[in-house]
Amino acid sequence: MKASLLKTTEKQFQAQVVGLARLCGWRVYHTHDSRRSEPGFPDLVLLKGVRAVVAELKVGRNTTTAEQREWLAAWRAAGVETYEWRPADWPAIERLLTEAG
Repeated sequence: MKASLLKTTEKQFQAQVVGLARLCGWRVYHTHDSRRSEPGFPDLVLLKGVRAVVAELKVGRNTTTAEQREWLAAWRAAGVETYEWRPADWPAIERLLTEAG
């Protein structure tokens, strides 16, 4: 794992994930300003080929809110891969994003 991910902010972690995703050909959506969006909507929606992934990003001791868990459950029920990613998950994130879509 990159040492820089061990002590990172959520914004920095997100930039790392988005950067790798785009480098690997994923389409990436992130709500720029969530204050006017539905509470709990996932941080990232990623699309590549027939694959769809949504991810909620957390750092430190932050945990998902009830609204975030409800959104993730709804995406999962719709057949979409859902994840709660933390910097410690970087090896798994790299594997997922570098796989063929």
